[in-house]
Amino acid sequence: MKRMHIHVAVENIPSSIPFYTKMFGVDPTILKSDYAKWQLEDPKVNFAISARGAAVGINHLGIQVDESSELGEMKSRLDQIQGEVIEEVGTACCYSESDKYWVNDPAGIPWETFHTLNSIPVFNNQPPESNACCVPAPVAISINSIKKSSCK
Repeated sequence: MKRMHIHVAVENIPSSIPFYTKMFGVDPTILKSDYAKWQLEDPKVNFAISARGAAVGINHLGIQVDESSELGEMKSRLDQIQGEVIEEVGTACCYSESDKYWVNDPAGIPWETFHTLNSIPVFNNQPPESNACCVPAPVAISINSIKKSSCK
């Protein structure tokens, strides 16, 4: 089973949690001083926020899988996309150890496909002030740098 993943960078975790808790109708599944995650069943989505120094807004999008075989299936799909696919094995990010692949969509938005292996007690292997999430440097962009359209 696959689950949509959305990660939003926010300025302040404590003031953001009530909004999303009310929006989703449930408390966060994971709650830390710099991170919160709602593992929702309806809609089926992994929605996360963090306050770790990135530009406020969409940090990255992704697809979370339950099994390593599904990650292999996703990797096959990514290999058909033009552009670099970045592999991370056993990486520490967002209080989890995961295997993952990263790509950029045509607009430059980072997409992560990942299989979570374990929960860990730290956000990643960096101090809290460092960068927003775990988007690899070649993939990381600020959503604010994308040209705005006239669509409303």
